[in-house]
Amino acid sequence: MASNPILIPILGDQLTRTLASLHGRAKDDSVILMMEVWDEATYVKHHKQKIALIFSAMRHFAAELKEAGWQVDYVKLTDGNNSGSFTGEVARAIERHDPRAVHVVEASEWRVQQAIEEWPDKFACEVEIAPDDRFLCSHAEFEEWAEGRKHLTMEHFYRKMRRKTGLLMLDNGKPKGGEWNLDKQNREPPKGDMKAPARPRFEPDEITREVLALVEEKFSDHFGDLEPFEWPVTSAEAEQAADAFFAERIENFGPHQDAMVFGSDDLYHSMLSTSINCGLLDPITLCQRAEKAYEEGRAPLNSVEGFIRQIIGWREYIRGFYWHFMPGLEEANDLEATRGLPEFFWTGETDMRCLSDCIRSTKENAHAHHIQRLMVLGNFCLLAGIDPRAVQDWYLAVYADAYQWVELPNVSSMILYADGGALATKPYAASGNYINKMSDYCKECSYSVSKKTGDGACPFNPLYWHFMDRHRDRLSSNHRIGRIYATWDRMGDEKKDDYLSSAEKFLKTLEPARDGWARD
Repeated sequence: MASNPILIPILGDQLTRTLASLHGRAKDDSVILMMEVWDEATYVKHHKQKIALIFSAMRHFAAELKEAGWQVDYVKLTDGNNSGSFTGEVARAIERHDPRAVHVVEASEWRVQQAIEEWPDKFACEVEIAPDDRFLCSHAEFEEWAEGRKHLTMEHFYRKMRRKTGLLMLDNGKPKGGEWNLDKQNREPPKGDMKAPARPRFEPDEITREVLALVEEKFSDHFGDLEPFEWPVTSAEAEQAADAFFAERIENFGPHQDAMVFGSDDLYHSMLSTSINCGLLDPITLCQRAEKAYEEGRAPLNSVEGFIRQIIGWREYIRGFYWHFMPGLEEANDLEATRGLPEFFWTGETDMRCLSDCIRSTKENAHAHHIQRLMVLGNFCLLAGIDPRAVQDWYLAVYADAYQWVELPNVSSMILYADGGALATKPYAASGNYINKMSDYCKECSYSVSKKTGDGACPFNPLYWHFMDRHRDRLSSNHRIGRIYATWDRMGDEKKDDYLSSAEKFLKTLEPARDGWARD
């Protein structure tokens, strides 16, 4: 090993062999630094499976790098002198290796990037911060696109990314199939006994078992079940999971992506977001595989377009939106919501069958699919006026694919409308009718979805009108929901009072969560 090498820190969501900081580096002139640090595991009290997934994936990635001939300096959480922070561990590594330079890829999260940008002033050696080229759209490109726009409409951004990549595009610049967005074909409710092929589940090896023991010992007070732990933790396992999706589930992914079935946690979803977001899978390669499935007649266009839109449209847009509005996005609360998060978000103990099932899946799997997150869990938080910071902490803590750059815009802006409409064109508020249409939850619920008010009525029904009434001054001018107030105005005073009093009665039953669930 050469003296004064290049020190290359790799973070837990940068587990990619083609990472920009590794481009063109000589293995005998580089030291890769990987760090398990207490600050990252506990800045919110992450789900046990989330911590296990990231630590196990990191340890497997480090082993792969060593096998490929790289020198890896790996700091475990339990190492005696572990400082507990990225900055502290880079400082200690500089003392050990006396590097001539530190080369790092920019962080995905604002708070980590702020720490990295202090490194040039803290360390005597040169610090080079490379852009994360695993994303299709750079920060500068997003800012250029956003400049001068009154509304940052995702659909417009998505079309830009389609043209940039050529995915599902014809030579004449038109989209294949004649339409850019086929979302209207992807809203089928569950039908009959809808059972999708099971996703691959991976048996923990020795490395993962060691991590599971560590998590059980050090994070026993964190939310969630630790086992069974079955997530892919290597790129090879993640590729197997992708193979299974493209072979068995993508055909029906589109039509049923919004469906919800009690006790069925995966359905036709890819379950690949955990692997994409920590770097084990390349998102553009997945999009190319989806397009190939369409070209070969193995998947319909609406399924393939829906999958591609989630990645090059929504995922890229959300990342750009996050950096465009940070750091203020964390504090946004345009609807002035102040209610505490109910205790049942941690325990799952509620008679609302939809919420109970979504929280059960979250607790058992560190996962719930996007409509469960948006239209059941998120919809409830919106209607009940839950404090955005409490909701942000919950979503960030409980989902294995949640990093702040993807969680915060989805929760603050999409779910809670806390930014006042910078992202969403309307609040995604819905009564029990939507949940009844898109799921089988209501059939055996203790509450009646057909009953609008009073004892036994589905709480979503009065909460919906309570929300609309209390935010009328803000929302009545919104062209997408203005007609809702015409419906409200046609109701008699007695009926209105019935809705509002039923909602107030229910809200008084909500027991706030005890302190310490999300943060110490």
